[in-house]
Amino acid sequence: MSGLPVPHLGHGLDVGYRRCTVRVGRAVWSWRLRSVVCGVALVILIAAVAVCSLGFGTYPVAPGTVIEVLRGGGDAMDRTVVWDWRLPRAIAAISMGALLAIAGALFQTATRNPLASPDVLGLSNGAFSGMLLTLALVSASWQARTLGALAGGALTAALIWVLSVRGGIQGFRLIIVGIGVSAMFASLNTWLLLQVELETAMFASAWGAGSLNGVTAGPLAGALVCAAPFVVGAAILAPRLRQLDLGDDVAAATGVRAHVVRTLALLCGVALVSAATTVVGPVAFIALAAPQIARRCAATPHLSLALSALTGAVLLAASDLVAQHVLPASLPVGVVTVSVGGTYLVLMIILEIRRRV
Repeated sequence: MSGLPVPHLGHGLDVGYRRCTVRVGRAVWSWRLRSVVCGVALVILIAAVAVCSLGFGTYPVAPGTVIEVLRGGGDAMDRTVVWDWRLPRAIAAISMGALLAIAGALFQTATRNPLASPDVLGLSNGAFSGMLLTLALVSASWQARTLGALAGGALTAALIWVLSVRGGIQGFRLIIVGIGVSAMFASLNTWLLLQVELETAMFASAWGAGSLNGVTAGPLAGALVCAAPFVVGAAILAPRLRQLDLGDDVAAATGVRAHVVRTLALLCGVALVSAATTVVGPVAFIALAAPQIARRCAATPHLSLALSALTGAVLLAASDLVAQHVLPASLPVGVVTVSVGGTYLVLMIILEIRRRV
């Protein structure tokens, strides 16, 4: 590895930034040193939050014991608490936070707008509508709810696309249409909750606030399997998305079909947020805030999918830890993320006003 400055031409011209370079035969990988440091710090934060999540609770488990249990040791009770009761929830918080952040990064890069995220555009509410309809009309099984949420997210995306695609995809138009569609589906969800039985409405309301309560291995594994191909697709699209940052004309001159790349990126984002919604519900603001926080911490000229995913994992896992153990009463994780997201939006507005003044 080398920390020497290496010229790198690209958006923002980060010439002179210290970089880490790894050479294996003829293959060469190079990353900005600050991005690597941020990535390592985020991984350490994820591990620390995960250990706390696995250890805190009515039956406390010391951090050293948690690590021992994860390595295959510990007594029977500790293994039951850590492996069976708490590990699925911790994995869900980390993985679903990462999926939401990747989806947010794809939307913000494709539209070139930091306010474009799946929850703002209404995809989470649409997926929730699909789950509610499936719950009321088909079945309450997690397989049916997963398919219903995926279908709801896909149909919502199609509706937004039809209403906003005239003249090409434009970030501002997409956001305005998405806000309108989100309000429409929010009203539909409220009406559906009033039509179903009380027990069903209580379950759906808790899930609709964004919650990790009751997460089990089956739905989590199903969501991850559904999301895996789209994560790979997003990684393949990442270099082309960086070329789009240079402008459609420059991207076209370098062989990138901007419209196709943008469409594929948005499709991957829709699939990822729909898969995450099947597990944690319509959690707000993770997709909006995580990519921008990661970019500012790493000082990169573009949104990094990897750093965004790690930041999203930290935000959702930490929010769930706060929702469970820090507040006076246990709350759905979505309540905490909304509070964090509101603070983030206020700071963004203040920074934007100062920049323009």
